Amino acid sequence: MLTRPSPVAPPADEQHWVDTARELATGFAATVAADDAEARLPIEHLRALSASGLDVAFLPREHGGEALSYATLGAVVQTLAAAHPAVATVWLMHLGAAHALVTLSSDEQAAFFAAELKAGKRFANALSEPAGGNHFLASQQDADAVGEDWSLTGRKLFVSGSEAADHLFLNARIDGAPAFFGVTVDDTVSFPAIEETMGMRATRSRTILFDGTPLLRSRLTGPPAPDYANLITVGFAFLSLGIAASAIDAIAVTAGKVRGGASLADATWVRQETGMAWAELTAATLMAERTAWLADQRSPEAMPAATETKMLANEVAKRTAALAVRIGGGGGFLVSSPIQRIFRDAQAGALMAYSVPFSSELVGGWVLSG
Repeated sequence: MLTRPSPVAPPADEQHWVDTARELATGFAATVAADDAEARLPIEHLRALSASGLDVAFLPREHGGEALSYATLGAVVQTLAAAHPAVATVWLMHLGAAHALVTLSSDEQAAFFAAELKAGKRFANALSEPAGGNHFLASQQDADAVGEDWSLTGRKLFVSGSEAADHLFLNARIDGAPAFFGVTVDDTVSFPAIEETMGMRATRSRTILFDGTPLLRSRLTGPPAPDYANLITVGFAFLSLGIAASAIDAIAVTAGKVRGGASLADATWVRQETGMAWAELTAATLMAERTAWLADQRSPEAMPAATETKMLANEVAKRTAALAVRIGGGGGFLVSSPIQRIFRDAQAGALMAYSVPFSSELVGGWVLSG
């Protein structure tokens, strides 16, 4: 795909991590079609990322990491998503959960979770609930007091990579207020039969049931610092941008095929619409890189910027994937074509909280309130 230099690039001393992700992603791409068709969690790819040292490198230095930048996070997520969106999604959820637990827990528990990440253990982000919708940070499920601790009986929805998880970043309501915990998966945690999704099938996003699952006071996290930017929130837009980039690549391959002495790449409408799609992707990428830059500056504007950027990136991915379907025609509609998978995967980001309608209402309110 055509590339342009970016004014917001990962730091030079972190570029080798982006190169590592790019090298691994080449192999990941080889299984993306089969993983999607079988709705199979590509655990070997996730283990390869862990074995490379990339997971731990994002931890704070005091916990053995390199405190990699959000700029590098974005570049890695976009690179992975262009090759295998499900790997990128599960990895981002895993890393975000682990980073939050290490960053927000007591010193003792932070050291425990950091050691678990170093040992290759898996984490999952378990916040979405049946009644939560976009308000996923405000749990609607009450935990029961058990001495000095609590227990949870309830369910969480759309937990990506959960069946391989050793630990969960989980929320519940304590005395009417939201609370967040690190929870180790045990025999009180179960997984009902999976309801497969239309896209992002290899994330194995599924429901988790809790039956008296212990919520330990020692694993109750503290509130985030005002300038803390959640990795998942910043990374979300880059997932959609990677999918949009893969759609552009698919368009170039499809349009470039010569049929009867001509190719669609010569058609005016294909050139025009591809040009606009490329410009939209470039603009959304610059917005996402700006969000990462704000997060690296520990700016309070990072989280509002992430909401704006996710909204745009989600729509750009959907529009670009839809254009790939139009240009691919009947061939792109075949199950054997990567275009149909790209189209299905592109829909997922707009449904993830904050959804596009919810985000656009928030952003519109900010604009209209001055």
